[in-house]
Amino acid sequence: MAQRTTTVDDRGLMNNFAYEPPVYVDEEQRVGFTEFAEKWNGRFAMIGFVLLLLIEFGTDQGFINLVQSM
Repeated sequence: MAQRTTTVDDRGLMNNFAYEPPVYVDEEQRVGFTEFAEKWNGRFAMIGFVLLLLIEFGTDQGFINLVQSM
């Protein structure tokens, strides 16, 4: 049997939006300090630190000195 998706209110007007789909509630937090965001933040920080070390060893001067000389 098909589900009825229209009803008539007390004034006889048709309500086409009577059926509401079930709401899905996701328990995982999406805002703030999530575990997923913290992992990626840490990974990018480690990559940045290694790149800074490579720049220092490759140019024989610190990163700040290198930026100031540009």
